[in-house]
Amino acid sequence: MKIELPELYWYGNKTTEILVPDDWQVSMHRMKGADETALTLDQMAAAINDPIGAPRLREMARGKKKAVIVFDDMTRPTRIDQLGPIVIEELIAGGITEDNITFVCALGTHGALTQHELRKKVGPDILEKFRVYNHNCYENCVDVGTTTRGTKVQINREVIDADLKIGIGCVTAHAQVGFSGGGKIMLPGVAHIDSIAHYHIDVEKSAPSTTGLGNFDDNVMRFNIEEAAKLAGLDFKIDVIVNERGECSRIFAGSFLEEHAEAVEHAKEHYSTNPRPQAKDVIISNAFVKPNEMAIGLLVGIMGLSGMDKSIVILANSPEGQVIHYLLGRFGGTFGGRQYPISGIPPSLDLIIQTPHPDKTFGDWFMNPDIIRFSHSWEETMGMLREKHGAGAEVGVVPSATMAYHRFN
Repeated sequence: MKIELPELYWYGNKTTEILVPDDWQVSMHRMKGADETALTLDQMAAAINDPIGAPRLREMARGKKKAVIVFDDMTRPTRIDQLGPIVIEELIAGGITEDNITFVCALGTHGALTQHELRKKVGPDILEKFRVYNHNCYENCVDVGTTTRGTKVQINREVIDADLKIGIGCVTAHAQVGFSGGGKIMLPGVAHIDSIAHYHIDVEKSAPSTTGLGNFDDNVMRFNIEEAAKLAGLDFKIDVIVNERGECSRIFAGSFLEEHAEAVEHAKEHYSTNPRPQAKDVIISNAFVKPNEMAIGLLVGIMGLSGMDKSIVILANSPEGQVIHYLLGRFGGTFGGRQYPISGIPPSLDLIIQTPHPDKTFGDWFMNPDIIRFSHSWEETMGMLREKHGAGAEVGVVPSATMAYHRFN
């Protein structure tokens, strides 16, 4: 059986093929919104210019001197090269000059983007005409208040100095806050490491049962984010929903609380696997569109297995390797960021990570990476799987394992 899967989103958005034995029982577990049609640029502009719970951007810009556009990084599929020009046009129509519009990449505790990456993300035209800054979570942050859950919120000075604060990001299923997007562009996006650590560690520990993949409605981390974004003065937010190829298929824009609520209601159905995998011997988790955060594919994979002695294959074609993460990452033989290590691999699990660009630190998200088996190609992966699984193996394939989630209600 031949299966086609998306890969290399930032490198041409290509398709790869894998061959699965005909004597295996294979099922596909795509997200429900996989085939939603990509929006045209005109449709994107129409959605942004008809905001939810807020005036049009050009109206908000009137009388303002300086605007900042805060955008997510290369771990997210948001195409700022498409959305940015629409926002710029509105700001200029409202009277803000090009010289008074800046961009800040909401890295959180991820590593800074190179100019090569920024050309992919924001496009060469924006990079040439506007100042585009990386957020530095260790320096130049301003105290804007404290949330009721005790997070002292310190935000990037360039963001705070702007009269008009606009965020551009995306909504997908998220392992802690349920769904990304909304105020998350501020916390952790452009917050200080101390603020991020408190939110990620202390707030989550206060009610861990409310957090997790797809858990949104009562999520304490989400509530804390929303308070922080209010303190930071987030004026306008654009959140995109993407199809299985990572293309923008829906846009929600306006007041960050109102647009995000509507976006998540759509996302709950859109990103849910249909059907969800159950009782499988093998799960093939394709780490598109976040191969540089391939560990998310393990969580989605485990939920579909019949037991912890089965196999998960994570397809992680990530030429740049895994994202640098100053909170969760490993930075020495036995030590790392404040939340390292965030998890371990069940010792009985057969975890295979397939990447044509391996490095010794690729599995360092986990406390026990030495149990991972690495493969360079699908042929090598199949050789490993055949050692453990014979004819009749039950196999589930999740083509978008770093965006999708399994809905249980």
